[in-house]
Amino acid sequence: METNSKHNRTQNRLIGGILIIMGIVLVSTLILGPTQITTWFTSSKDVSISPKALEELWKPPTLSQLPAGEAGKLITYGRELIVNTSAYLGPKGSVQHISNGMNCQNCHLDAGTKPFGNNYSAVTSTYPKYRARSGVQETIEKRVNDCFERSLNGKALDEESYEMKAIVAYVKWLGSNVPRGTSPQGAGLVEIPFLDREASSKNGELVYEEKCAVCHGKNGEGIMLADSTAYQYPPVWGNNSYNVGAGLYRLSRFAGYVKANMPFGATYNRPQITDEEAWDVAAYVNSLPRPQKDLHSDWPDISKKPIDHPFGPYTDDFDETQHKLGPFKPIEKKQKLSAKSKWQ
Repeated sequence: METNSKHNRTQNRLIGGILIIMGIVLVSTLILGPTQITTWFTSSKDVSISPKALEELWKPPTLSQLPAGEAGKLITYGRELIVNTSAYLGPKGSVQHISNGMNCQNCHLDAGTKPFGNNYSAVTSTYPKYRARSGVQETIEKRVNDCFERSLNGKALDEESYEMKAIVAYVKWLGSNVPRGTSPQGAGLVEIPFLDREASSKNGELVYEEKCAVCHGKNGEGIMLADSTAYQYPPVWGNNSYNVGAGLYRLSRFAGYVKANMPFGATYNRPQITDEEAWDVAAYVNSLPRPQKDLHSDWPDISKKPIDHPFGPYTDDFDETQHKLGPFKPIEKKQKLSAKSKWQ
């Protein structure tokens, strides 16, 4: 009898524990949605952010900290232009028609404030600066127009326009708490390790269909708002997407971007895809048609080209396909050996 009683108590505890876990999952699913709760149990462990780094993660100023008067109004308008670029400067824009219908926020998430979401934290502290892609010292205005001409596949914004002044004011305000010459934790994108193989667009197509198409469309066309003034979810290929000169056309940039931010609900410390899936879906998306751009002036010193810059010429013997899709480790190894020999 005693043995049976103990067995029953143990069994009841086990059943009770299972019911509690099921209850937590059910309630969490109702609150967070099935995608996010699935992430709790299936998140990849590839991204490693130390506890100290998390403590030092950049935090943007809050809207309650906006300055009063005209300065605050200018910054507020700049933020509005980042969030709703197309409404003002898109194909049906109320100010100008100079971009493709995407918003700056489509690439610079949460109005340029999301950690590892292509945020603006380090712009104020590092610009003006020399950039090897252009071979010149660039201002913030020049960098903003790079995005208009590449990521938004449009035309440059007049640097003296009220809109440019507003965007620059907002970007400067966001980074006003970052010391000059530094780049805070959480700036830019997550860096993920190179694969030992070429990135596979075939594998990436399966990842896209399973985890991306619901928002970005079966044919990468995105989903527009009801009034057709902008995209709720942007196109990732096709005539209205970023062109081949955009940063996201480099596989490492795209892979790092989706790793920490996609699918919807993912973050740098709660990723929903593995490193391999990130590289492969990047290969798939960037293998598909998109607008072209004349890049003959880019990288005047070709030795400064990134490993995954997809267009030659190069200073090494690896072809464009390997520079675009990998494997990148042999290229990296040769570059390091070359750099080492120059110092010997």
